[in-house]
Amino acid sequence: MILELDGIEIVQVITEDTLLLAQKEDLGKVMDLFALSEQHARTLLIYYRWDVERVLEIFEKKGRDMMFLDAGVMIENKGAILASSSGEITCGICFDDVSRDAATVMDCGHYFCDDCWTEHFIVRIKEGQSRRIKCMASNCNAICDEFIVRSLVSKRNPDIADKFDRCLLESYIDDNKRVKWCPSTPHCGNAICVKDDLLCEVECTCGHQFCFSCLLEAHSPCSCLIWDLWSKKCNTESENIKWIVTNTKPCPKCLKSVDKNGGCNLVVCVCGQAFCWLCGGATGREHTWTSITGHSCNRYKNDNTKKKEHTKKNHYRFVHYHDRYKAHTDSLNQESKQRNTLLEKISMSENKESEIKDYSWALNGMSRLFRSRRVLTYTYPFAYYMFGDELFQGELSNKEREMKKNLFEDQQQQLEGNVERLSMNLEKDFQFLTDAKIDEIKMNVLDLSRIVDFLCLQMYKCIEHDLLEPLGNATHQIAPYKSNGVERAPELSIYLDHCAEQGKHVSS
Repeated sequence: MILELDGIEIVQVITEDTLLLAQKEDLGKVMDLFALSEQHARTLLIYYRWDVERVLEIFEKKGRDMMFLDAGVMIENKGAILASSSGEITCGICFDDVSRDAATVMDCGHYFCDDCWTEHFIVRIKEGQSRRIKCMASNCNAICDEFIVRSLVSKRNPDIADKFDRCLLESYIDDNKRVKWCPSTPHCGNAICVKDDLLCEVECTCGHQFCFSCLLEAHSPCSCLIWDLWSKKCNTESENIKWIVTNTKPCPKCLKSVDKNGGCNLVVCVCGQAFCWLCGGATGREHTWTSITGHSCNRYKNDNTKKKEHTKKNHYRFVHYHDRYKAHTDSLNQESKQRNTLLEKISMSENKESEIKDYSWALNGMSRLFRSRRVLTYTYPFAYYMFGDELFQGELSNKEREMKKNLFEDQQQQLEGNVERLSMNLEKDFQFLTDAKIDEIKMNVLDLSRIVDFLCLQMYKCIEHDLLEPLGNATHQIAPYKSNGVERAPELSIYLDHCAEQGKHVSS
């Protein structure tokens, strides 16, 4: 369920204590709409994955009877079948003759002895089919009455009956596309519920931030696929990259990595190309003690002929993006630690003789720095795949790719420059500065905070509309930019209390 406070839809945290409350909200809607009991409403919602809107669509398309039939909902009570029989009945499973009191009939009209029903229920629960235990009769699609399941199983094995109840309760999370468990480690026990946009990033009350779509760490403006590929590539190639960067150089002809196994600075690649180890420039093979044929590298030259090949096979292209991604990740970690240092600076500044007592601008600037640095960090994995050949090969001409790459890198450069300036201003030891200098830093921080927020928004627009949208590839949608950062989900119970106090209504 989703709460509306003053017309604002809220992403929320569902705890173990409020899970039943959240489930009953949707159950109540379906019970009222179709005059159903709670168990039949649950059967219907589990089949349609707790999507009330989907239930309404199916009802309009197929009608009530067909919708119920598909979901295995039988609402006519067939209990009169056993009540009207006299003496003993024969179970259709074990073929034993049992008394009417030792047999049970389901709403579909099929009846068997309680021992066979109980064994059937226990096997299905152990197999993980608690949510939809079907009737034992051949070709019967009816879902067994959950009250009968609970009653019979609890007599033989109360623990399995508890497992059955737990599975029915947790189906609201496990089968619901709008509700997912928080992927924190160790698991905090919370779930997150969202309303409309399933492609979003949220923060649980435990503090864990993640992408609601893929449950990986928050990674926008990377798509889920791009981030998954980047994470795996970094994990598998990190040690290789360190060795390659330290011990090899790329051949100027085939771009394969070459290591030097001798003292001479003339090396030869397996493709046959000779080049200078000092500068990487192609040379002839003949050489003397003092020179190499057709080569001189003691003078600086602006050589534009050695351009990096835009392909995933080129390790040095990956190193370029990885190094910058890693550098900003390190900066983000360091700046996160600086919050305590900033608080100390503020405390010292407030205690000195100064007319400046409000330092909220510094804390707000630090928060803006975190958010913008994070955006900047993830633009490098995005660029690696966007302008490479691994994902979008053939979808852009070389000319289009180069134009889009230049557009992207211009915006990235602007964002990077202003993020660094914001960081430098917040590192100032303003507790030792004059009021005039602090006012100057304050204006710089306020201006730069607005600028980087605007540039982050522009970067997202560039990625969404200029780069991804023309490709028409739904696989690479990204979570929208949030100026205030990853959305923090409040606990359900807190807002229910608020609604009760304010006389507001809980609505979907």
